[in-house]
Amino acid sequence: MKKIYLLCFLTVCISCNSQDKRALVGETEYQQKENSRFKDASKSPLDKKDLKNFKGLEFFPIDSTFIVNATFTKIVDAPIFEMATTTDRKPLYKKYGVLNFIINGKELQLTIYQSQSNLASEEYEDYLFLPFTDDTSGEDSYGGGRYMDVMISDINKDGTVALNFNNTYNPYCAYSDRYSCPLTPRKNHLDIEINAGIKVFKKH
Repeated sequence: MKKIYLLCFLTVCISCNSQDKRALVGETEYQQKENSRFKDASKSPLDKKDLKNFKGLEFFPIDSTFIVNATFTKIVDAPIFEMATTTDRKPLYKKYGVLNFIINGKELQLTIYQSQSNLASEEYEDYLFLPFTDDTSGEDSYGGGRYMDVMISDINKDGTVALNFNNTYNPYCAYSDRYSCPLTPRKNHLDIEINAGIKVFKKH
């Protein structure tokens, strides 16, 4: 009889844990990973009070309209410059290239950047930085803009690269004043609503 009780207890515990995990499940693997990372106190950018009440990040519904193939044009001999941030920190970046693409029949362009500090890291040397604002910024999405990671290795030989705006993320400054975040350059504003990816974080 004790074994039966023990088995029932373990089943209930497993069920509770499964429900807890299901509460963080997103529509995609990307959303699931983000929610899991934000729930982990050792990795989360959330302040303690927000982490305590954290249930999951809010995303726009997945929309294939915002998965596009962009034409990449590399900027040759671009100078290194100090990028403005939310603090006095001035990290070094370089304009890496220009991306041209179409969403809902509208021709759009973004400049993509390369962090100079990433060049010293084998883990991040392949990363490019794509910050942008759009007509949802300051309302449904974070006012300071959103970011997207693009890999150099993702750029095809024909000069195209896939951009998935469903996989955008907020700078850590959207969650806490403890961080210093690059400011989105004005030229990287999209005159269109990007109703995809991460939404503005609502603090508790």
